[in-house]
This record gives sequence, C-alpha cells and structure tokens, in this order.
Amino acid sequence: MNPLENELDYPWGDALPEAGRARDVAADVRWIRMPLPFALDHINLWLLRDRVDGREGWTVVDCGIDRAEVRDCWETVFAQALDGLPVLRVLVTHMHPDHVGLAHWLCERWQAPLWMSMTDYAVARLWSGSSVADSSAEGSGPSGGGAARHFARHGLADPQALDMIRARHDYYVRLVPGMPSRFHRLMHGQEVSIGGRGWRVIVGYGHAPEHVSLWCPDLGTLISGDMVLPRISTNVSVFDLEPESDPLRLYLDSLSAYDDLPGDTLVLPSHGRPFRGLHRRIAQQRAHHAERLDEVLAACTQPRSAHDLLPVLFRRKLDMHQLSFAMGESIAHLHALYFQGSLRRILGEDGVYRFQKI
Repeated sequence: MNPLENELDYPWGDALPEAGRARDVAADVRWIRMPLPFALDHINLWLLRDRVDGREGWTVVDCGIDRAEVRDCWETVFAQALDGLPVLRVLVTHMHPDHVGLAHWLCERWQAPLWMSMTDYAVARLWSGSSVADSSAEGSGPSGGGAARHFARHGLADPQALDMIRARHDYYVRLVPGMPSRFHRLMHGQEVSIGGRGWRVIVGYGHAPEHVSLWCPDLGTLISGDMVLPRISTNVSVFDLEPESDPLRLYLDSLSAYDDLPGDTLVLPSHGRPFRGLHRRIAQQRAHHAERLDEVLAACTQPRSAHDLLPVLFRRKLDMHQLSFAMGESIAHLHALYFQGSLRRILGEDGVYRFQKI
C-alpha cells in the first residue's frame, strides 16, 4: 500500500469477493469482480436489488469485456449470487470495453433494458460497428490507423510501435462486438429509483465522453465508476476521435460535482477496493495532476512533443496497451497547459506538434 492509500479507509481491508460470488457492501448492494487480460487485471461490478413493474430482481452496474471466461464467471454469478432472481436491467457507467463489453449479451440473455448516457451509448455503438474495425479508420480511439497517425503527429516515430497500433484496429470490436439497438438515457441530476431507493446520476467528463456515477443518499454510497479510483490515477487522454480536446480540464472540473457528498461516503470504484475518504482522494488527484502539469511545464523550456514527455510522466516501462493510453495522457497534459495559455504549439516541418513554454 502506498502512502496515499494509507490516507483512505478500507472497510473490508484486503478481502475480495471470491470468483463467481458476491460480497454485500451495503443494504441490497453486492460487489463482484471480473477478470481483465491487462496489467489492470480486474473490474468491480455491482448488483443492486431491484423491483421493476412488480418483478423482483437485480440491476447490474457494468458488465466486463466480452470473453468466454467472463461469460463463464457471469454464469456462476447467476447461479450463486442472485438468490434465484433475474436481472431486470443493465446500467453502464461508460463506454470503455471493460464496462460495456457484455452489455449486449446480458441484455439479450435476460431481456433486460440498457441504461446509459446518450454520448457513451452512441460512441460505443459507433466503435463496435464494422466500419471502425477498418485498419484505416479515423476517429477510432487508442488503436488503429487513425490512432497511429494521431500519435505520429505527437512524436511517436518508432515504426514497430506504430505498426502494432495499426494492427490493433479491431481492439474495441473484439471486446465489444455489439450493442443493444435501444437504450434508456441517463442524464446528470436525474434520480433513478432502484429497489425503492433514489440514486442520483452524476455525470463527469474527461475520462469518457459522458461518464455516469450513481449516488444514493439513503445508503451513503457512491458508485464512482472510473471517475474516482483509490489507488491509480484515472486515465485522461486525447485520442484521434477528438484531437483538439482538453479532457484534463474537463475531468478536474467534473470532480466538483462530488463536493456536496458527505465525508463518510462509501465509494464503490470500478478498480481497487471500496473505501471511505472521497474528498481526500479527490484532493490527492488534484494535487497529482498539478504536480504533473508543473513537471511538464518545466520540461518545455525547449519544444517538446507528447512522446518526448513520456519519461517525465511515466517512470515505468510501458507495454503496447499502456503506450497508447500514455501517449493520450501526455497530449492531455500538454493541451491543458496550451489551452490555458502557458504553452505555445509549433507544427514542425516533420509534421510533429511540439509545445514550448511561453
């Protein structure tokens, strides 16, 4: 546990749910975990006891990626963790594969509706379509031809790395092969009744187009998705889909939406362990990004590309999956300083964007 984690309170310590089983974390709220084939090797999912149109059952929050082993884990959950009751609806916090990948399967298997924000539903439906799986497609996120060109404009010149990014053009489609054709829209400030309790929708930006968190005052519980994580910093990236964006500013501004939540709020994050210390964790995140922005600014006394700044922002060896997101994060930090007027942007004769302190 790092020093920042020591500042948070973990009610269940190091205890984790067993595979295919659930752990109760609040009244009518259960915690399950699904595997991920990445360095970040798990995602937390949540089961909320529900009642819809007189039917008793469960709302599932987030889904896991579409892989055979994850479907098998779900089958075990259906058999052991639902008390013999059905899934009544599927609620997805955002469009990243580990959250939405199996939404189509869960919705079809249980004839349950999908609840999601409009923007994230639209992007997930776009990226899970066959056109984006084309190796030359633009606007394809962290992988594919468009991503390779985007990262090359920001200084990534290694031919092998660019070839590997192009080769991953079907990355999203493999993990999210389809989306339900209909959905129920979630909007900021909306109150969703789940099991007779109100859950307030809090929309955040920067990590995903229109990320949904859920706050239940009756339970003092926040399902934070990826907006607030206890151990790692939420990825905030500039990708090819929106190459002139300023997502870090959007993300930091979005954290203000949690200001009115009580200090003893139980936070249920998508990765890591449930914790208390929401406001302390948000303060840590603000301090972390302020420090990184200062480091980037100090490094840009001479023109620097996003690729030049990877050693400044990341002190560890990056695999290919991590490289794409690291490039996106590096661009996001440069853009935050550029749009606030602290850096100027220079397009070199080699077609690469570099940034320099004003």
